[in-house]
Amino acid sequence: MTDTGTYLYAIARDTGTPLPPGLTGLLGAPVRTVTEAGLAAYVGTVPLAQFGEAALKRNLEDLAWLEATARAHHQVVEAAAETGPVAPVRLVTVYRGDEQIQGLLRDRAEELADVLARVAGCREWGVKVFATPQGGAPDDTGAGDAAESPSGRPGTAYLKRRRTNLRTREEAWRRAASRAERIDSVLAGIAVARRHHRAQDPQLSGRDDWMVLNGAYLVDDERGEEFAAAVAALRDPELDVQLTGPWAPYSFTVGEPGAGGAA
Repeated sequence: MTDTGTYLYAIARDTGTPLPPGLTGLLGAPVRTVTEAGLAAYVGTVPLAQFGEAALKRNLEDLAWLEATARAHHQVVEAAAETGPVAPVRLVTVYRGDEQIQGLLRDRAEELADVLARVAGCREWGVKVFATPQGGAPDDTGAGDAAESPSGRPGTAYLKRRRTNLRTREEAWRRAASRAERIDSVLAGIAVARRHHRAQDPQLSGRDDWMVLNGAYLVDDERGEEFAAAVAALRDPELDVQLTGPWAPYSFTVGEPGAGGAA
């Protein structure tokens, strides 16, 4: 049994355009193309000792390994995007060999061609909106409540303060969410398409703030500057609005063309 697999980065049209010279991907392996049915897959050879099914179960829990893999994957996708429309595929999508890649391109040629036509001339922009939580956490010990409560019942004072804090937080959340919805509505009017992603875990975002919007917007290249200017104009003193991009259209093309982790 072979000890290597074929790692798939992205799919594009087969235009015959040569790869950027010296383009490498994961573990410094050269990137090449596999062509079929008018399509070209950007691929590389990877060791199954790291990218086989059993190995991936371990490695995907290693944040340093995952970060390095994602960075190399992104580098190849962005290089491919410089040559024309590209459909990135999911991170760590690995096949047993090039023949399986050719089968994928052949079997899904029409679907993939439609995807590439949809994203042609467009790039993805990301917008995240954060709000600072309002209403501090109540004092779980109830210390000092007896002195503050005329009735001398510390439990009653604690519950009242807790209800007040919860109401304050709920009102702040609704206010922030409403502002984020307005931002999203304006940006969606400029974009060709948009996707809402779930709020990131604070461990990934590195922030304790509320993430009230995590949006991806597919924007025509000719309107990129307009989109960025709109984000700047929509910034709110009570919100932290972050703009990233432009990127290859991950949120609008990434699917599951194959199983991650070749056996």
